[in-house]
Amino acid sequence: MISGVQIIPLRQIVDERGKIMHMLRADADHFVSFGEIYFSCVNPGAIKAWHIHKIMTLNYAVPFGQIKFVLYDDREDSPTRGEIQEIFLGPDSYNLVVVPPLVWNGFKGIGTTPALIANCASIPHNAGEIERKNPFDPSIPYDWALRHG
Repeated sequence: MISGVQIIPLRQIVDERGKIMHMLRADADHFVSFGEIYFSCVNPGAIKAWHIHKIMTLNYAVPFGQIKFVLYDDREDSPTRGEIQEIFLGPDSYNLVVVPPLVWNGFKGIGTTPALIANCASIPHNAGEIERKNPFDPSIPYDWALRHG
C-alpha cells in the first residue's frame, strides 16, 4: 500500500426501497477539509490518467459502475517511492480512497456500464495545482492492459 493512501470501507444501508450509500463526514478522522464535490464518468475500457495534485487531497468513491483505480508513488521522500497500487472500486467494493497530494493516480472503466466516480476534494479546483501525463507515459511503469491469470 502506498504511504498516506487510506482505504476506508463505506456503509450501505439497504432495504426494499433501495439504499443509502455513505461517503464522507466532516467528523471522520480522515476528513481534511471541504473544497468541492464533483463527479467524473468513465466508459468501459476508457482510461482517465495520469494526474497529480500538488495541494489537493482526493476522496474518491464509486457508487455506480466499476473502475480500476491505480496509484503511483513518485515522492522523493516517501518510503513507498516507486510502488504501484491497484484498487478495484464499485458498489460491490464500496470504499472511500483518500489520496494525499503528490501521488499520481488515474482510473480505467471496467465492467459493462459507465462508472460514476465521486470526489470530495479538499480544495476547490485550481488548474495551477494539477499536473497531467498521458496514460501510457513511460515514466510511470504501469500497463493498463487486461491481465489474465
